[in-house]
Amino acid sequence: MQIVKHIPNTITCLNLLCGVGGVILSLEGQVETAFLLMLAAAGFDFCDGLAARLLGAYSEIGKELDSLADMVSFGVLPSVLLYKTMCEFTGAGTLVCLIPLILAAFSGLRLAKFNIDERQHESFIGLATPAAAMICGSLAYAANYEEWLGSIVSVVWVIPALAIILSLLLVSEIPMFAMKMGTGKQVDTKTKVSRILFLLAFIVSAVVVFSTGACWTLIVLTSFLAYIIINVGASFCK
Repeated sequence: MQIVKHIPNTITCLNLLCGVGGVILSLEGQVETAFLLMLAAAGFDFCDGLAARLLGAYSEIGKELDSLADMVSFGVLPSVLLYKTMCEFTGAGTLVCLIPLILAAFSGLRLAKFNIDERQHESFIGLATPAAAMICGSLAYAANYEEWLGSIVSVVWVIPALAIILSLLLVSEIPMFAMKMGTGKQVDTKTKVSRILFLLAFIVSAVVVFSTGACWTLIVLTSFLAYIIINVGASFCK
């Protein structure tokens, strides 16, 4: 049926709409709901590729649409969340608070690079935009609930430094393992170990957060920070 080929693109559009809604809510100060929309966008981003594979509904339009949706949901949205968080916690001037918006530009470069890089079918070269976005979104959310984290982001240079580091990681040549599994290809030992370490980091983080009653988004934040550390560490283990 002709309608089948439009299912993946429809799901991608839902990703895009979540991103747009998240940007609007962020600017209105509703960062918690904006992060929830980012999570929904990530879910749709996973499902559109899954639907395309199951239905055999690949298309060039779908590939381009996916990048455009990701640019909004995982490029523009996280940079706006950092901007809004910095405005609220630091009291810095508008120009200084605009520094985190560089993340949007580097996310665009990352997505364009991914589309033309033939090395990134089974893994990533550089940090994937959803991973960077999750760090930004979970940080913005948790800062409103955890006093110690709010104190950290109140330091005027912290959020700009985070945005710069993430931006450099996005366009770096550091190999990063993909979250998606089950491609049918043999996975090397280093990747297996890295995935196990990431899973352990997630479990430990979840146990600590739930046992202490801390903000649940700290699980997301610490897990993806661990993801970066694990991959950077693995890149030095030749």
